Formats: sequence, structure tokens, C-alpha cells
Amino acid sequence: MASRARVRAPELVGAGGWLNTGGRDLSLADFRGKIVIADFWTFCCVNCLHVLDELRELEEKHRDTVVIVGVHSPKFVHEADHTAVVDAVARYEVHHPVLDDPELVTWKQYAVRAWPTLVVIDPEGYVVAQHAGEGHAHAIAKLVEELEAEHAAKGTLRRGDGPYVAPEPEAGDLRFPGKTVRLPNGHYLVADSGHHALVELAEDGERVVRRIGDGVRGLVDGAEPRFSEPQGLALVPEGLGLGYDVVVADTVNHALRGVRLADGSVTTLAGTGRQWWQGSPTSGAATGVDLSSPWDVAFFDGKVWIAMAGVHQLWSFDPVAGTVEVAAGTTNEGLVDGPAEQAWFAQPSGLAVSADGERMWVADSETSALRWVARGTHEVRTAVGTGLFDFGHRDGAAEQALFQHPLGVTVLPDGSVAVSDTYNHALRRYDPASGEVSTLATDLREPSGAVVVDGDIVVVESARHRLTRLRLPEEAVRVEAVAHRTQRAATEVAPGTLRLDVVFSAPTGQKLDERYGPSTRLLVSSTPPGLLASGAGAGSALSRELVLAEGVTEGVLHVSAMAASCDDDPAIEYPACHVHQQDWGVPVKVVPGGATRLPLVLAGME
Repeated sequence: MASRARVRAPELVGAGGWLNTGGRDLSLADFRGKIVIADFWTFCCVNCLHVLDELRELEEKHRDTVVIVGVHSPKFVHEADHTAVVDAVARYEVHHPVLDDPELVTWKQYAVRAWPTLVVIDPEGYVVAQHAGEGHAHAIAKLVEELEAEHAAKGTLRRGDGPYVAPEPEAGDLRFPGKTVRLPNGHYLVADSGHHALVELAEDGERVVRRIGDGVRGLVDGAEPRFSEPQGLALVPEGLGLGYDVVVADTVNHALRGVRLADGSVTTLAGTGRQWWQGSPTSGAATGVDLSSPWDVAFFDGKVWIAMAGVHQLWSFDPVAGTVEVAAGTTNEGLVDGPAEQAWFAQPSGLAVSADGERMWVADSETSALRWVARGTHEVRTAVGTGLFDFGHRDGAAEQALFQHPLGVTVLPDGSVAVSDTYNHALRRYDPASGEVSTLATDLREPSGAVVVDGDIVVVESARHRLTRLRLPEEAVRVEAVAHRTQRAATEVAPGTLRLDVVFSAPTGQKLDERYGPSTRLLVSSTPPGLLASGAGAGSALSRELVLAEGVTEGVLHVSAMAASCDDDPAIEYPACHVHQQDWGVPVKVVPGGATRLPLVLAGME
């Protein structure tokens, strides 16, 4: 960036301590002479996982000058558990130091407002840039090159290895498995996400029959295929004659894959291997349309439905026509019911179809909700859950029951639904007939999916790296009720007019792309909708005056911002363009004397 303010970086502090450092505690002084990129993330957040992948190339290319420091800043109570953070760092192959900050001390010191946020600190310990959301890797790479040149000239750049120390590898047949299906021969096919492969297990759920995939991350079809953190699996109904037997949600490859069980060969069915961005096509030939972190798949209403966690939508794939399209959701993150094109989801991560085919159940993880879609009309309804910030473990009537970041749903023989209540380490049950929620089992470590087998239920215990078979109990397990809200503090704002400013500075050598119209977009809404008297809706300006309604004392402002920048060099015939994007959910409390301006940094410095 052309000019940089010099703001001293606050110390990195977290009660959970440091990971990936060989047991050594670190401070900012240990990074002096290095360019530090502090990545404020939480492992529930799919956008944070996207950023981890975005940074891998930069991390490798500049390993002798750049240190990425993950600052784990939890949303859910489970994410404040140090063991869960250790598991997440291993699960997502985080190859840099991570500070576990369960009390959000460093988050507050850096005035972070959203996951993910990247803060760049120069070799002398000054903050020089902040970026919220995704799509900033190219901008940070340019800034790193500037900082390398500047501090090499000053003599303040220190080259050499960073403080990362790889943990000892753990052996095992499965590593953070995602979901499973039961095959016609009685075996289980498991998405072995941590090994980037599929594994067929015998009827006992333990003995390995074969592996599909060599365990190396990649996107390769044929007899020697490769996957990247596959998750959801769906058996192809008999009689379709598609040439494959299982559809796989190949999550980090942003693709659907088809597997022929006879010989284990794999074909890419949908996706390009690239991540979908705002403005990309939302329908068309399946292998020509980008997808975004498909997490689960299910055959419903004549098509393969996709839980598209990365963009908070449901998509569908027509296996006969070979096409994909958006089926439900707006890309806004939240909980809104209604017609498919108006509904909001939040990282839908599990799908299951009722025995009569009339409903598709959805585990909507970030709203800790159980949702469903009606066959034919595709209306979206919520059975359990209230929104992004309420979660816990509470049984009873559905309107007051609570889950915590569920990732899986399974239809039971009696028509009720088992919910893999992942962050509560529990298997829960929702009965549509009575409207009651109960607990079937506890002491399951991050369950992420399940299948019914001969009256029992086989649960994928993702963080125990195994399948666990349970009897379906006749009575519910009694659990002490607990309710939580996210510990992120609300922003105090004054009644009346609130100025919203999204801060964006194009990277060095780039400018906003105005060739085909506005290059920026701002979308504002609120929960409850009555929080805003005016100012909601879409527009191109990144600043807007909001008017808070009288009598409403608290709520959440939902802000989605996008900016497109391109190379600013007339000599470049085909300039490279990049999209910067972030969604904020900002809890606010209306109090006299509160702030009259709300700045949100998309890229740059406030």
C-alpha cells in the first residue's frame, strides 16, 4: 500500500497458550525482524477455513521472511476448549504457530469485529494493514514484497526459519472422518477427510477393506484418484444407470465427485476446482460452474442437493442433464424461512431425506438449527433454532430447545430425526409429531454424521477418528440444560442515525474496476428486521446512513461488502482482477451516548 500508518501492535496474549511451537511460549518480541500475519480465526467458520487455504502458497513462498500466527478466537463454547483447538489445528493442517485465545483478549486488543480477519505487522512491530474476509491473499502478497524490500534496505529484516514446530504425527486408519454411508454389501464407505481419501470398512466398522485415494491432497480423476478433505456421501438410487454409485462432496476441492464401487474409479461431476465468488455463474454445465465448500449431498426431489456451506446456500445437481443451479438461499448468512429464493442459511452442513421423500432435513451449523425443505414447493422452515448467536444443550419443546453447531442429520425408523450435535458431543433427537427435542447419547467426540443399521445407529466420531455403534435407547438421556450466547461483546451505538463506513483501499498497483459499472457492493439488513427504520437493502456505495428504530434496544446488523480491484497498468492487455469480500454480523446495543459511526475494515487501515 502506498502509505502506511505506524500503529504499535498489541501483545499476543491467550490463556490457552501456544500450539505448533514445540511447547515454547512466544511474544511479539520473538517475531521481531519478521513480517507477521495474524490470522484471527475460529474453527467453526468456513470462511476462516477458506483463508487458511488462501494463505498456504504465500506461507510457503515467503517462509524465511513471513510468520503466520493463527489467533484462535472462539465463537462457540466448545471452541474455547483447548483440546478442541488442538484437534482443529491438526484437522485443518495448520502449519504455523497458533495462539489459543479463549477469552478473546487479543481479539479485543486488535479491535477485531469479524472472522476471519488478517492483521499485517511489520518487522519493527507495527500494524500496517488489516483485511477482513476472503480474497486478500494477492493484496497481502504485494504488501509482503514491499515490506521485504523496505526492511531489507533498513536492515530490519531477519531471514531464516520461523518458530513453527510440527507436532508428532498420529497413526490410525481414520483421521477426522466426516460422514459415512452403508453400502449394499453391508460395508461402510467413510469420507476419511484428514487423509484426503475414502475408506471402505467391513461390517464391523473397523477393518479396512480398501482405500480410494492415495492420501495426498489433490484433484485427480481415474483409477488413482485424489481428494481434498471430502465430507458428504450419497448412494445413487438404483436404476439411474449413471456409471457411478456414490456422489462425494469433495469439500476443499469445491467439487462433486462420482465413485464407481466396482473398481474405485472417480469422475468429477461438478465444479472446476475453483471457489465460487460473488458475480460468478450460479447455473450451467456442472463442470463449468465454480462451487464453494460443498459439505454434504443427498438425492431429493429428483436431483442431488448440495449443502453449499461456503456460500450459505443449497444447490442442486441434475445428474442426467449434467447441470447445477442454486436451489435455495441468498448467500446472506442467517436464519430466515420462506420461499427458497428468499431463505437464509448459515453453513448448511448435513442433509437427510425423510422416508416418504416429502422433506429434506438440514443441519444448519452456524445458526445451531435444524431446518427442512418441502418437496415440490421448496419452502424452507425451521424446526429448532433461533439464530447465529444462541446455542447450548437444552431439551424439551422445540421452540426453546438448543443445539451447538450440528453437522449431521439422520432420519430414524420412526420418522424422527437424529441430529449429530457436534459441539455438544451428543446425539440428539427431534420428533416432528410431538415437537420435542431429547438427547439420545452423550460422550461422543465431535459427532459429524450417522447411519441407521439394523435398529442401531452408527455414529461418526470425527475427533475420536472412528465409527461408534450405539443402541437406540427407548428413553432419552437426562442432561442438565445449558444455554449460551456468543461471548463477543455488543457494540454500543447511540439512538437515531448511525453512519456505516466500510473501509477499503485497493492493493498497490491496483484500482477499483469501474469498466462495467460499480465495483463495490454493500448489503445491509438486521435481526430483528425492525431494528432498522431505514438504511437496509443493497447499494454500491461503501458508506451509508442507517437510522435505528425507536424502542428497539438491541439486535444484530448484518453487513455484506464486496469490492473488485484490477491491475492499474495500461500496458497490461488483460489485467488480473480480484474480489474482496466479507460478511459481518455485528451485535449492537442501543444506549444514550453510544457511537454514532460504525467503521468496518474490509482492507486497509481505519
